[in-house]
Amino acid sequence: MKIELVNLRKEYEAIKNELKQAIENVFERSDFIFGKDLQLFEEEFAKYCGTKYALGVDSGTGALELALRALEIKEGDEVIVPAFTFYATAASVCYVGAKPVFVDVDEKTANIDLNRVEDILKKNKKIKVIIPVHIFGQPVDMASLIKISEKYNVKIIEDAAQSHGARVKLSDGIWHRTGSIGLCGCFSFYPAKNLGCYGDGGIITTNDEGISKKIKLMRDYGRTGKYEHESIGYNKRLDTLQAAILRVKLKYLDERNKKRREIANKYRILLEGLPVRHLEVKDFAEPIYHMFVVRVKKRDQLRDYLAEKNIATGVHYPIPLHLQKAFSFLGYKNGDFPVSEKLAKEVISLPMYP
Repeated sequence: MKIELVNLRKEYEAIKNELKQAIENVFERSDFIFGKDLQLFEEEFAKYCGTKYALGVDSGTGALELALRALEIKEGDEVIVPAFTFYATAASVCYVGAKPVFVDVDEKTANIDLNRVEDILKKNKKIKVIIPVHIFGQPVDMASLIKISEKYNVKIIEDAAQSHGARVKLSDGIWHRTGSIGLCGCFSFYPAKNLGCYGDGGIITTNDEGISKKIKLMRDYGRTGKYEHESIGYNKRLDTLQAAILRVKLKYLDERNKKRREIANKYRILLEGLPVRHLEVKDFAEPIYHMFVVRVKKRDQLRDYLAEKNIATGVHYPIPLHLQKAFSFLGYKNGDFPVSEKLAKEVISLPMYP
């Protein structure tokens, strides 16, 4: 028997009758673009996150790009991005002509190091936005980040691509969903996410009416009527079929996230006493374990051993962003972000699916 890293088939089997009916309903209505289920899903997801608006788009990458464009980030601007995350966070900054400024991460949590963020903001006046990534579904210390952003007058776009349903406690003592705290929250619905569709998809959450209106225009060719275009826009829409699938899955998200936390707790108990380092969960965070990631010194040997036992593993991520060839034009070098480099050599993702 092989143990997969992620098992999408298991989730499908549990709710396939509902999924088939939802898909059939879309076929019957034939409202494939901006249809009924998209409108309902946007309303339901906004309510779930605690925001006024949610706008379905083509992907998590597209969400980040459109959020940056809505904030009018452009050439000459600079945006803070953690060095240890997926490529898309930094690439979206490049898409709008701005410059990613990498920051090392906290060794205990793998999230962006806020002390280093402030160090950069003290010196660099070109920074317009910070993009915190709630890595592996573990929330960033948003209460502290809000104070920093207000002090230096920079905006926050949350990369919540891995944190559907995660919560973080703010200075008001209230728990808030990730994606509801910055000016925009950007989510991916890639199939393997905690809330994933059966293709590509994404969504942007916001409480700002002006930003919402801009994104609505940009995601659909900048049009105000069928053949009337107010501005230069893009084809970055979430289709109705995917929205219908996501509506079904959203009903089970909290339950499945709870099971992920239970699995994570079992891992911690069973791995006790072994040469394994866990990422720390802070008191202000309620993670949702998109991945269960641990650190081991002999990572590659462990992966080989587990593969022999038919246990799949992953590495998220083997190369930090500053050492990716795609970002070599930024001029970073090996040694610039030692924590990110160390994590890239030690992290291993263990099977995680409820």
